[in-house]
Amino acid sequence: MKKVGIFYGPVGGSTERVAKKIAEAFGANNADLIPIRDCKAADVEKYQNIIFGCSTIGKETWDADRPKPDWDAFRSELDNIKFASKKVALFGLGDHITYALHFVDSMGEVAKIITPLGADIVGKVPTCEYDFRESEAVIDGEFIGLPIDEDFEAEKTDARVKNWVLRLKNLFE
Repeated sequence: MKKVGIFYGPVGGSTERVAKKIAEAFGANNADLIPIRDCKAADVEKYQNIIFGCSTIGKETWDADRPKPDWDAFRSELDNIKFASKKVALFGLGDHITYALHFVDSMGEVAKIITPLGADIVGKVPTCEYDFRESEAVIDGEFIGLPIDEDFEAEKTDARVKNWVLRLKNLFE
């Protein structure tokens, strides 16, 4: 398997902690951990196997006329990435109780942008293990990537990450 580029944001919270768990599950020599806030399209294009991790963000955040941190600033770079022949997996952090109507919407927002650009999205997860009402990340009856709720289901994170990474190891080239 070729090295995995794990691009995540924001820095310093649950998304970073989960990104580190994913990198650890792949093994130190098999994954690079990269904060998204300072990345350009060329940084992502160096990898054949890509993981994008984000906390809940919405289209209204990307379109707002204000300074843009982390994923908000990187949004415009997505259009410049050549996704052909690359495998992309997504993970998203969300709160399935407070935001039951928008649980991990950010994965769905990212998928809607990169799929038409040729991204081969892998690592879908069944919805049956999650309690939520609606999500932009549910496509064809499955989550487009790995949902994580560190607020109310932190005890499930390690097992979810471990199982997901095992599947990704078989899907990545």
